[in-house]
Amino acid sequence: MYFHERFCQWLGHLKLSRVILSVSVILFMVPLVTHYYLSKYESTSGSLGGSPMRQTLESLGDVSTMNVADLKARIEEMLRIKASVSTELRELEERRGRLQREAAAASAKADSVKAEYARATAELQRLRVSADQARLAQLEAIRRDSPELAPPAQILPSNPPQILPPVSPSSEVNCRMHSCFDHSRCSLTSGFPIYFYDPDIYSPLTGAEVDGFLKTTLRQTLGYNSHLTQNPNEACVYLVLVGEAFPFEKSHSSTTESYKLMLNETAIKGLPYWGGDGRNHVLLNLARRELSVGSGDAFRGASTGRAMIAQSTFTLDQFRPEFDLVTPPALGPPGGDVWADCAPMAPARRKYLLSFQGSQSSVTGHNRDDDKILIEGLQKMATIAPATDLFLLQFECDPPVERRAVIPIGDWALCGTDRSRRSVLRDSTFVLVLAPGNSNYASTALLQARLYEALRSGAIPVVLGGDRIRLPYDEVLDWRRATISLPKARVTELHFLLRALSDADLLAFRRQGRVLWERYLSSVQASMDSLLATLRMRLNIPPRPASPTIGAPAFNDSFSPPKVEAPAVDSEPEETLGPLEAPYPSPAYRRNYSLSLLHGYEMWNDWGEPFALYPQLPWDPPVTSEARFMGSAAGFRPIAAGAGGSGKEFSEALGGDRQREQFTIVILTYEREAVLAAALARLRGLPYLNKVVVVWNGLTPPSSAQAWPESGAPVVVVRAPRNSLNNRFLPYNLIDTEAVLCVDDDAHLRHDEIVFAFRVWREHRDRIVGFPGRYHAWDVNFNNGFLYNSNYSCELSMVLTGAAFVHRYYLWAYWRALPAAVRDYVDEYMNCEDIAMNFLVAHITRKPPVKVTSRWTFRCPGCPVTLSADETHFHERHKCIQFFSQVMGYTPLLSTQYRADSVLFKTRIPHDKQKCFKFI
Repeated sequence: MYFHERFCQWLGHLKLSRVILSVSVILFMVPLVTHYYLSKYESTSGSLGGSPMRQTLESLGDVSTMNVADLKARIEEMLRIKASVSTELRELEERRGRLQREAAAASAKADSVKAEYARATAELQRLRVSADQARLAQLEAIRRDSPELAPPAQILPSNPPQILPPVSPSSEVNCRMHSCFDHSRCSLTSGFPIYFYDPDIYSPLTGAEVDGFLKTTLRQTLGYNSHLTQNPNEACVYLVLVGEAFPFEKSHSSTTESYKLMLNETAIKGLPYWGGDGRNHVLLNLARRELSVGSGDAFRGASTGRAMIAQSTFTLDQFRPEFDLVTPPALGPPGGDVWADCAPMAPARRKYLLSFQGSQSSVTGHNRDDDKILIEGLQKMATIAPATDLFLLQFECDPPVERRAVIPIGDWALCGTDRSRRSVLRDSTFVLVLAPGNSNYASTALLQARLYEALRSGAIPVVLGGDRIRLPYDEVLDWRRATISLPKARVTELHFLLRALSDADLLAFRRQGRVLWERYLSSVQASMDSLLATLRMRLNIPPRPASPTIGAPAFNDSFSPPKVEAPAVDSEPEETLGPLEAPYPSPAYRRNYSLSLLHGYEMWNDWGEPFALYPQLPWDPPVTSEARFMGSAAGFRPIAAGAGGSGKEFSEALGGDRQREQFTIVILTYEREAVLAAALARLRGLPYLNKVVVVWNGLTPPSSAQAWPESGAPVVVVRAPRNSLNNRFLPYNLIDTEAVLCVDDDAHLRHDEIVFAFRVWREHRDRIVGFPGRYHAWDVNFNNGFLYNSNYSCELSMVLTGAAFVHRYYLWAYWRALPAAVRDYVDEYMNCEDIAMNFLVAHITRKPPVKVTSRWTFRCPGCPVTLSADETHFHERHKCIQFFSQVMGYTPLLSTQYRADSVLFKTRIPHDKQKCFKFI
């Protein structure tokens, strides 16, 4: 601060003249000093040369000697030099930026080339693997040297059976299929043609009186059978209706009536296609008369050559195993629904633990003592049983049954009327079926009648007679799942055995017994179809495929509705779907023959499907579920894993055991063209879509002016014969795949949801796999029955078929195996076809459906009011469950909390629902 003040004082005293003098000295001395040093520098340094700096210094010269004009010129020249240098610098900067951009582009191009090289390398590796797979497949095909199987040409005989000499009686007793059957008339491709002798023409020749009911019924039922032929020259098997144990002769020396079939052997052997020895003939003796009289052995002591015998009564020395056939009595109606005759399956335990009503004919010798001990043991068991176990054992009829000599010795006649016996059987958990006291009998009409009535009423038969008793079609039916068979010596252990069975076991026995009765014994048609199916399976002849429903096209063949381009659908980048292929059908023939070999004990009907749909048939390993399950509906067969297709990539993309598969979408619509067009547009770009079948349920045809969006797959519109919700499940011939996605026209599904559901279905082929889940709930206030419930819940037992995958087999089963009363009920209320399908699948598989994703319901903005919006909709669905349970005898629906969901699925799940779901 002090120095500052002193300096300011000094400046204040400084004079102007001194300042001017000092500046002048400085201006004079600075150029001189500068010139001196520059001259000295030029002399000592030769490095400047002709550089711009030297030239600049030289151009300056002696500033002191320059005038104003020269100085101005020099300054202007320096400015020009500066501008030139600045311009050059800018150009260099631009060039540097350009080079930097080119370097960045070159670097990016190099990275792209590297990525393309990596992709090309991966593709080359994939192609190499594919080429290796193709070479291996080629080598395997060459090694096998077998072409792809296809339906072969049908081979049929063209001449009647050749006449051969008759066989001796000793050879008749030893007849078997290999020794007494002409296989040359029944090739594997013949289709198993059968010829039925007209009973009006040929029965009088045999000396038998045939009941008029049987003649009419057999003509009608066999007329429905696809194997029947009117050309006897091409027949494989010939059916002859012989009759019953009538007419009879009355003995004048006895008060009893003797019934005997007056079989005219000469007339039988004179049948036009008998061939001298009766080979390939089946002689039918169906019991139809009053069972209290009994129907005896029609062929006892008669010579029948190499013909097979089918009747209810056989002795052990007469019955030829796997040649003759034990048939049930013709007690039921000609055909049709028989569910009304069946008793409900629940409750598992009924009023009586065990019942029996019968009266035995005369027994002599050792057999009489055995039956006496048996009766005493049963009576003692009933006496010492606790009060909770009620027995109804009646060994004498009241009133007594008239005894006829035709009743096998020691056989047990039926007591009372059919109504009284049915009343007792419906109150019985078990019922005794006692073998005849005469141990020479393997089967009698009365024993078969007891079995028939027991299964019809839901009483579990307990057959006391040991392994000598032959039950109907036992070479193909496993009667151990429906009956309990014990030797008479184990009667003392019977009570313990009956009490050891749990309620679940009782229901399993009862369910199996009902299915066997409905499918094989209930009607004349069921019995005849079973008999023919047994013969066909003996010969290992594959069944004929089911006749598919021919869809009537909605448009003429020459007309194509106008097409419009569908809007683009956003793809799901996280879905790796593998290679896509053009539409192709499921394999159609390969397993048509092998299935009958894998499941030789099963019955198959005339449509090529399992004749008895029962859930406890082998669905599990070692036979895969699809191996048993995929029948021959319209000829569809599964293909072996690893055969054909896109190979490993497809299998990894979709899962399951098949490398190659597509699905068909079936859309049911009713005069909603705009909604249908929107539904088709949403299918654009959907992977693995084989075809879209639109079932037009409306009364008026679709408009020809309506523009149909392009869905990316063939679209076929068929007109249903009438407005029915059952049309959703018609097995149309247009469906070429095993996987069928049933969709309502107003259902909104994303592509990733459909593909994921398809993935899940491929691993659960025997179930319904879909989106909207529902469940049935018990309500004690509603007649102690089940109600339909659509509330959101963790539990479900149904998946609605408005958006669900099913196997095409179930389309066949819906029309062939489901009772017609169920379909009629759906038509009456225009509701519940989805519940009916869930009932059917649950009954067959004994498994619940599989729900996928978190979608709960479907909304269609702008759609007209649907059937489900009606206030009576849910009330009708309650009634549907009640009625369907009545028809099937129980409620087959099974509950589950399992839901399939991909861990990569991007659905937002509500917080209150997250605890309900189980993921895979």
